[in-house]
Amino acid sequence: MKDEFFKSMNAVISKCLPGNSIDCVVFGYENYQLKTLLLKWKQEDLWSLPGGFIYLDEDLDAAAVRVLKERTGVTSMFLDQFYTFGEKERSKMNSKIISARFSNYTQQDLFGKNNFVEWIDKRFITTGYLALANIEKTLVNPDVFSEKYAWVNVHNLPELLLDHNKIIERALHQLRIQLNYMPIGISLLPEKFTMQDVQKLYEAILQKPLERSNFQRKMLKLDIFKREEKQLTGAANKAPYLYSFNKEKYNELLTRGIGFNY
Repeated sequence: MKDEFFKSMNAVISKCLPGNSIDCVVFGYENYQLKTLLLKWKQEDLWSLPGGFIYLDEDLDAAAVRVLKERTGVTSMFLDQFYTFGEKERSKMNSKIISARFSNYTQQDLFGKNNFVEWIDKRFITTGYLALANIEKTLVNPDVFSEKYAWVNVHNLPELLLDHNKIIERALHQLRIQLNYMPIGISLLPEKFTMQDVQKLYEAILQKPLERSNFQRKMLKLDIFKREEKQLTGAANKAPYLYSFNKEKYNELLTRGIGFNY
């Protein structure tokens, strides 16, 4: 099994660009919480972002699309390159990867098979991509290093591998400052939703309360919603209306910026 692992990984790196990687911050929304996708390493109490390497004959954006497809099973989601992380200290953290992943391997195991070990132990620059995904539509596939996944509240993260906490923090900052230009609602909300659902989503992202009547008035003024039936969860006269997005108007407005003040 050990021989097969190194054989397969050496075959992978022979096709990849050395010293460069991709890390994806995939935001999802569930139970009024903004969450991000994390992977747990095999046999180790280590969590990390979904990421991967770049093929030698592959464009950077194409690599990010491929990585997300492999990890989530989704072929179409909002995806945006937001920052490149190239601090020299990142290379010092790689020793944690090597010691954790190969702690059960002897020097004899590694002798003559360590192309991959040497390759991954060098300095890496990683490009961060921000993605928005409907959690219910994802089918996450842990990679060769990981054994399971979790959608974790972005405001209650564990200590992650390398600088992945910093990458998520930067992605969250990007999400907030570009909120009027990203398809937040159409990507993260269900097909039908209440105005309260929209408000809770924005509050989860911004981490602050928003005044209900003012928020709903401004939202409805954008003319990007279609009013549907009432949400019958109690007395009919108190049931809120459900809404869906007018996708054509929504996407057209995004090109100019929604212009919503928070």
